[in-house]
Amino acid sequence: MDSLIFVFGVAVLAFGAGMVGLKLHEWLPEKHAPEKSREMIGAMTGLLGLLLALVLGTLIGSAYALYAIEKSEIETLSARSLQLDMALEAFGPEAQPGRDGLRKAITESYNRIWGNNTAEVADLSVKSSLEGTKILDGFLATLTPKTDAQKQALAAATAAATQIGQTRILMDLQLASGVNWAMLSIVVAWSLLLFCGYGLVSPVNATVMVSLGLGAVAVASAMFLIIELTDPFVGVLKLSPGPVQETLKALGT
Repeated sequence: MDSLIFVFGVAVLAFGAGMVGLKLHEWLPEKHAPEKSREMIGAMTGLLGLLLALVLGTLIGSAYALYAIEKSEIETLSARSLQLDMALEAFGPEAQPGRDGLRKAITESYNRIWGNNTAEVADLSVKSSLEGTKILDGFLATLTPKTDAQKQALAAATAAATQIGQTRILMDLQLASGVNWAMLSIVVAWSLLLFCGYGLVSPVNATVMVSLGLGAVAVASAMFLIIELTDPFVGVLKLSPGPVQETLKALGT
């Protein structure tokens, strides 16, 4: 909801800046008329448009890269969780509490992110990941292999648990940076100057106003993409729960 309010505000401000430019076009005295400075205004708006396109493209690309990485790491976590469950199953009945705990942990994470309790997404922190890793490592330390098969199964389970812990912590660290609001504010300021410049050299008519409105929506939608892709576990563009759902099905949950 906060991201929608922000982008709506950006769209309104951009359109308002364009309207200010249109009013200035009418109000400026003859010696400051935009027609006499059209070349300079055109050069400055061209420069602002280029800067805006480059920075917005870079920010969207960076945000999507984070989104894609988190998606890949969810798939990796799902695969490692299945490997861990198979290793614990191979160890024997002594490892059943670990399998039950694994199912419970995945189910709770699924409900927290993709269930109705989306407000608890803030609990996805490095601290919670470390606590989960310690619990899993502590359980594996209690297992005493008696046969070569159990030794191999415990080694496989330990390797999978280590990879799960590392991946979870890495995901949390990547999400911790969040949106760079200072940079977005600079981009918004450039957008306002650009729209004001467009209004300065344009006549006042319905076509121009509709064009300003569409441009404002386009800039705001770019901001929306940046904010949503930077936080892939909440919002409209939330990551698909498909890999986790398939993992729960495979685990019999």
